[in-house]
Amino acid sequence: MRAAIVAIFLITLAAAAAAQTMYRYKGPEGEWIYADRPPDDGAEVDEVRELRQSSGNGTVEADVRVVGRAFHIVASNQLFAPVEMRLRFTRVSNVEPPHPDHDLTWVLPAQSRETLLELDMLDNGRAPAVEYEVQYVIGDPDASHQPQLPYRAPFAIASDYPITQAYPDVSTHNTLDSFHAVDIAMPIGTDIFAARAGTVFNVAGDNFTSGLDPERDGPAANVVQILHDDGTYAVYAHLNWNSIRVRPGDRVTRGQYIADSGNTGFSSGPHLHFAVIRNAGLRTESVAVSFEGADTAVVVPSSGNLLTAH
Repeated sequence: MRAAIVAIFLITLAAAAAAQTMYRYKGPEGEWIYADRPPDDGAEVDEVRELRQSSGNGTVEADVRVVGRAFHIVASNQLFAPVEMRLRFTRVSNVEPPHPDHDLTWVLPAQSRETLLELDMLDNGRAPAVEYEVQYVIGDPDASHQPQLPYRAPFAIASDYPITQAYPDVSTHNTLDSFHAVDIAMPIGTDIFAARAGTVFNVAGDNFTSGLDPERDGPAANVVQILHDDGTYAVYAHLNWNSIRVRPGDRVTRGQYIADSGNTGFSSGPHLHFAVIRNAGLRTESVAVSFEGADTAVVVPSSGNLLTAH
């Protein structure tokens, strides 16, 4: 007896990528260059390193177990964040199907494992079979964005950097999960601090390339994702390779150093992409954010303006 699972991943976790080879060499002005290929001019390469991909974020799965005369569909959420999961059956053969009124959607708490369904086999002498697709997104759909304070600008106090893109400027932020994202230009290696307290549930820090092809280069962005107490989560993206100082499960405080800024993934230049996301019912949506200004003033991010950390 077998049960086949076809997984569709609707999730913003860092995508797994093939192993990378990094070449380090000096540019024409003596600067260090990190690339995925040796220099075209045959310049001496200082270091060649095979990079191992980030791991330890955890997985979300729905497996079938045969218990007596029933199929048990058991979901496992290893992430340090809740997820909403939906099953869609594509084949149910010689097994009692789920009730048609069941919406087959569950919210799985962080670090949990539970039996979603028990489907009895039919006693007709034929081999039973079950096939289904799994959809899931991070977060509880009942979560509501309710920060107690405006967000702290995610860099050193008394520093300021220009905002290059913020709502309603959506030149590249043209998806639901990026409409309200804020891009902040800053040099590679700038210290990045948590804008709000929370629990880290996803990191990727081994990528070092960037480019302008969203499908090819997008998965190569180094990121930290932090779950807030209200169920929303922050995304800090395009971080510098090998600079992340937190790991899944860590509880971070507002203003805690978490990584360095970089220029990885779908990016045309060094900057930090900051967004706060909520699960809007099996889809991710960004929410509007404001930052803390001088004397507790509220600063609404706007393209072309300087953002100062207070």
